[in-house]
Amino acid sequence: MRKDYFPPGTTTLGFREPLIFDLGAPGRSGEDVPDCDVPEKDPRDLIPLNLIREESARLPEVSEPEVVRHFTRLSQWNFNIDSGFYPLGSCTMKYNPRVNEWAARVQGFADLHPYTPDHLVQGAIGLMFELEKMLGEISGMPGISLQPSAGAHGELACLMMIRACLTDRGNPRKKVLIPDTAHGTNPASSSLNGYDTVEIPSGPDGIIEPHAVSDAMDEDVAALMLTNPNTLGLFESNIHEIAKIVHDSGGFVFGDGANLNAIMGRVRPGDLGIDAMQFNLHKTFSTPHGGGGPGSGPVGVCAELEPYLPVPRPVRKDDGTFMLDSDRPKSIGRVRSFFGNFGVFVRAYAYILSLGPEGIRKVADMAVLNANYLLGLLKDHLLLPHGNGRCMHEFVLSDADLAAKTGVTTLDIAKRLMDYGFHPPTVYFPLVVKGALMIEPTETESPETIEEFARAMINIVSEAEKNPEGVHSAPKYTKVGRLDETRAARKPVLTADALKLMHG
Repeated sequence: MRKDYFPPGTTTLGFREPLIFDLGAPGRSGEDVPDCDVPEKDPRDLIPLNLIREESARLPEVSEPEVVRHFTRLSQWNFNIDSGFYPLGSCTMKYNPRVNEWAARVQGFADLHPYTPDHLVQGAIGLMFELEKMLGEISGMPGISLQPSAGAHGELACLMMIRACLTDRGNPRKKVLIPDTAHGTNPASSSLNGYDTVEIPSGPDGIIEPHAVSDAMDEDVAALMLTNPNTLGLFESNIHEIAKIVHDSGGFVFGDGANLNAIMGRVRPGDLGIDAMQFNLHKTFSTPHGGGGPGSGPVGVCAELEPYLPVPRPVRKDDGTFMLDSDRPKSIGRVRSFFGNFGVFVRAYAYILSLGPEGIRKVADMAVLNANYLLGLLKDHLLLPHGNGRCMHEFVLSDADLAAKTGVTTLDIAKRLMDYGFHPPTVYFPLVVKGALMIEPTETESPETIEEFARAMINIVSEAEKNPEGVHSAPKYTKVGRLDETRAARKPVLTADALKLMHG
């Protein structure tokens, strides 16, 4: 590793920033609205009386420069992917190539209205049609729908299709099997579809053993929901045998596609026995992720489930033109308004085109290589509870040994990492690992960045052994210090007035 690792602390300028209500002055405004040139109406003639405020909205009275500077300064407090490394396991935050952003801002895409007639948006429908084909080739799935808005929404849509298909068979079934290393949204998606969930324990090596599935499998099981690679960053090497057990009993295998970036171009989920899956375009295919969106969770399904895909679907007619087809009698219908998050489709389409087949394969190779390099640097300093020292795209360490020896916990490590200029990794997930630190470097990080992060982690372990109280009190160099998280959760301060009361 590099020996010139930077010391803890930050060197950027940090602004003190008041509440926006404390800026400006009475009567000051940052807008200039022209005089009304149509007859004015009394709001009470247009709005039900019970919806009209008796008092004004009490908006801040500030000028345009004050507004711009206020929110720009606030933005400089935020950590972001353009300023540093996000080692978030499972939630995969990686750098987004700017060419994708350029493509999404092309006027013909950015200014489209969803009610535009099909014959005037041939390029947009054609892009969706081609993106479906690309995702089908990458996944090995014959049927694709881009419509779901996010990964969990895609899970929900897949289970809706499975339920519809089983109902047509005359046996909708009652249960879904979910491994203890699955993504946390899987049980919620099952419950929303009316299924009871049955947890399948992973084996001592962190993967699912066929006998555990066989013991739980019966004629009431609609599906097994499997994440491969799983949330421990391990490949479910028994997948073929497990899929056969489920299929032989008439069930379906759902594959959570959240970790597709570890295997795409190398293995196709459809070839492993997966019947339905979701893609996280906002993770695997490098479109902006975080802060609540924008997300996109297209789904891919096997031939038996294909008739149940959401409508409308983009199709190419015999004359080569495109249309949106809603004439699908077995479809589960729409699962959201309009056609999906189109701007995300454009970004994903540009990403796949720019990489090509070899580039897609290299993404997976580099994601796995980077994760194993980082694991190799850290495995002698923190406990690795599962695996043989190798992983796929991510890995999970534990604070168990360090906490027993020093009292320093996963949360302390995460807080101290902020002093070193790094966003913390995912903490306390998956639940099968006590004090979990779930780390994913992604394919976009350089060896130097990985080495710097490893040095920070190693330094923190050393600090914990020499001065645990110093780590307990971290962070020290951030804009805001150590927070009382229990108090924040139980007594949140939600208004500016409440904040002022707290501080007199």
